[in-house]
Amino acid sequence: MRIGDIADGVTRGVEGIAASVSESFLEPVVRLGVTGLSRAGKTVFITSLVANLMDRGRMPQLRAAASGAITAAHLRPQPDNTVPRFDYETHLAALTGTAPHWPDSTRAVSELRLSLKVRPGGLGRLLGSVTGPRTVHVDIVDYPGEWLLDLALLDKGYADWSRETLERMQMRPGGAGFLSALGGVDPAAKLDEPVAQGLAGAFTAYLQAAREAGFSDCTPGRFLLPGELAGSPVLTFAPLPEPAAATPRGSLWREMERRFGAYKAEVVKPFFREHFSRIDRQVVLVDALGAIHAGPRAVEDLRRAMTEILGAFRPGRNAWLSQLLLGRRVEKILFAATKADHLHHTQHPRLTAIMQALMRDARRRADFAGAETAAMAIAALRATVEETRTRGGESYDCVRGTLLDTGREAALYPGELPEDPGILLEAARDGAEAWLDAEYEVMRFAPARLTLRPGEGPPHIRLDKAAEFLLGDRLR
Repeated sequence: MRIGDIADGVTRGVEGIAASVSESFLEPVVRLGVTGLSRAGKTVFITSLVANLMDRGRMPQLRAAASGAITAAHLRPQPDNTVPRFDYETHLAALTGTAPHWPDSTRAVSELRLSLKVRPGGLGRLLGSVTGPRTVHVDIVDYPGEWLLDLALLDKGYADWSRETLERMQMRPGGAGFLSALGGVDPAAKLDEPVAQGLAGAFTAYLQAAREAGFSDCTPGRFLLPGELAGSPVLTFAPLPEPAAATPRGSLWREMERRFGAYKAEVVKPFFREHFSRIDRQVVLVDALGAIHAGPRAVEDLRRAMTEILGAFRPGRNAWLSQLLLGRRVEKILFAATKADHLHHTQHPRLTAIMQALMRDARRRADFAGAETAAMAIAALRATVEETRTRGGESYDCVRGTLLDTGREAALYPGELPEDPGILLEAARDGAEAWLDAEYEVMRFAPARLTLRPGEGPPHIRLDKAAEFLLGDRLR
């Protein structure tokens, strides 16, 4: 290594330390990661959170908002020049316009910086009389949950991954199609590129079918969200049955194995290094109601996926010195069941209890390592109103909204969630094909037309409570 390279490295290191010290003492930064699985509502969550932090009239459970400690909030240019900006203005217009509609879902990493002017409390208030309000930057990093699940692949070899994937797909929609395409293929035969491409295409179709059916663990995630990698060798592989004997160089098996390794090295590791490893607060959004509607196998798949997701984190407590020397560790992780507005409020405690039970294995890992975790039921944008209807002498607590597919108004009674979440989880762990005593219905509602008064963000359910958990301690 040349002396100039060493000097340049030392200079960058000193600059990094100086920036971290400045950040810790002058204008602290909270990097909030927002992820979840398909249709969990990441884009809506970020848009509504930012809107409600800028206009805080609906945020009474965020103490810094209720006390008036937050004196101003505005968007600033983000610090990462090579990461696309989260398109907040377009998404907010979609949700609050005269013809409201759900914005497009997350398909890549994006970022947004929200800067809050905060008047300190307690001893800080005495110092604040000299220094004035301080600025806290909240850097929100949006990324697809499918990419997060890919981190579990780093600990797996191609043979193990193939075996697990082939076993799992036998119980999932779309699996039969891929297994049929695999029939007659000899993994030890010489690589034939059209065969490899055909298998990769059939494998992608299986992943799409499984996701549409409500399953959560659909990896590798870039097969579903390929972006600029579409058609590249790192996305042209598929699981194969392991040959009984050693395979020669140039065989289909060896090339698939090589491409699987390249996917980990050239796709998964850079995501971890450049984005994921820098997060210090995290919210994982989960469409638990969608999984319950899809059935026991989808619920068990969700439970396992959430456990694997948490295994990707490096939970622990942040201190500014440890950040400089050891790198960031996630301090707080919120598991949020979205679409709580699809249930009457009397059922929200049951949804939260189900969420806590689903995350029990995952939370044990984080709690043991020192991270603070929480589970709650939220709706980042409330799309329904509640009403009680009587039928056959029985009263039913319903929600009413505009149906996404037809545009007409309808009331929904989704069914009664069990008081004991173990009833659902036991059936899920046992591999039951359907729920024995009940059916849980889900309707897709469009966002309601809004009339927002000055100082109010969009209506929500417990978004302020989520913000208090994730950010409250940094706004005091």
